[in-house]
Amino acid sequence: MTDDLFSLTYSSTASVPFGDDELARLLESSRVANVGTDLSGLLLFRGGRFLQVLEGPEPAVRDALDRIGNDPRHRDVRVLVSESIEERRFPDWTMGYEPLGTSTSAPPEGFRDSFDDLDSGDATVTARALAELTLWFRVRSARRAA
Repeated sequence: MTDDLFSLTYSSTASVPFGDDELARLLESSRVANVGTDLSGLLLFRGGRFLQVLEGPEPAVRDALDRIGNDPRHRDVRVLVSESIEERRFPDWTMGYEPLGTSTSAPPEGFRDSFDDLDSGDATVTARALAELTLWFRVRSARRAA
């Protein structure tokens, strides 16, 4: 196990409106910064809320979270999961991104909102939801690439 490889997942609320152009600029600056600090991860944005997984050397992950916590575009930054990891879940992505739309119809039976699960307050539920969300994102990305 690589002792300094670390993963942190947080959620936050956008303090300003984010349209496609603002998200594109945020992603571009995040990707440039992440290459320079050996970070990879995942960013989801939906309904004015961010969910981000950051992974890399622990000091770089914690520095990134400090920057995000001080960024006026974010409020209510909340760490959901932080853990040492053996390998990256997003090794080839300086920042993977998936837009999540909001449906106007009722969800199918058994559907759960991953953001709600991640904010459950129960560490076991949060860890399971994060694992499922990570798998979902990786499968969708692989299908698009094929």
